[in-house]
Amino acid sequence: MKVICTGCFAAILWAQGPVRSPEVAPDRRVTFRVLAPNASQVSLTGEFQHGSKALEKNEQGIWSITIGPLEPEIYNYNLTIDAVRTIDPNNPNVKTGSTPSTIASILEVPDGQPAFYDVRNVPHGEIRMHWYESKALHSTRRLTVYTPPDYDRDARSRYAVLYLFHGANADETAWTRLGRVNLILDNLLASGRCKPFLVVMPFGYGVPPGSGNSGNTAAFSRDLLEDVLPFIEAHYRVAGDRDHRAIAGLSMGGGEALEIGLRRPDLFGFVGGFSAASSGAYLQQTFSGVSGERKLRLLWIGCGKDDTLFGASEHLSKLLDEAHITHTFRQSDGAHTWMVWRRYLNEFAPLLF
Repeated sequence: MKVICTGCFAAILWAQGPVRSPEVAPDRRVTFRVLAPNASQVSLTGEFQHGSKALEKNEQGIWSITIGPLEPEIYNYNLTIDAVRTIDPNNPNVKTGSTPSTIASILEVPDGQPAFYDVRNVPHGEIRMHWYESKALHSTRRLTVYTPPDYDRDARSRYAVLYLFHGANADETAWTRLGRVNLILDNLLASGRCKPFLVVMPFGYGVPPGSGNSGNTAAFSRDLLEDVLPFIEAHYRVAGDRDHRAIAGLSMGGGEALEIGLRRPDLFGFVGGFSAASSGAYLQQTFSGVSGERKLRLLWIGCGKDDTLFGASEHLSKLLDEAHITHTFRQSDGAHTWMVWRRYLNEFAPLLF
């Protein structure tokens, strides 16, 4: 077996300079590289391809592969080095969450013009973090709040609010770090496509992440209704009625939003589920309350056709049709990824309030 000494290893690094990975070419082809001279096998997995692809090693011990061209997007990916799944050590842009299983590297393939989720030269809102005491869960928890650009300029205005939930293995920062909710709303507001409102993003677990979801939605619901809503209404200028209050989420959070929103139409006039992890048969128990004066102003369900949860969303839509509950079922391309959920938020937000 060929062994490379530490001194030789350092000499290779010095001679070649830093290993660039990922490197996006003008034609949107992307090259991934990793220095692993003693590895016997390296492969690449990512949201831009099906399955894994093997990298090839050169004489300097650098493994590489070029793929594409890729569509302009933000993708997650991982490397597997000798059966160990890991992030790209040359890429500082990393997806993290509340459990180790969510860790991945992030690849952004730009277009010739800004995307709807990119930073633009428009007025920007603020992201604010809060600690609060959850009496329902007997713990200290955090939440994230987006305030629109003009929030601090007019102390007389009161705002609608969207309670927006993350999915499994994520946390209360996911919608800002990965979903770019603030930039999406900034751009929508600047274009006049939506009204200004606050977005409240709590930690979506009522039980410890990784411990199983038994009782999670019930516990999270208590925290949301008994602690989060009162905290927000005590600290922010929000209109505290159902016509100015929305609830939505993705995956696990989509299931939470649908269950809570359909059970409490007296509190939430707008409900959205993105790739929702929910049981249509279970949610059917809540439909009887969504009628008359408690009828929702908007019930919006979306799921990608390549998502393993598409069947559940389609089944829920059929149950809603049978119950004569007005709703939107958005069927799109895509799987269970942030690429889908960012687009859904961009479509959902202009429909609110």
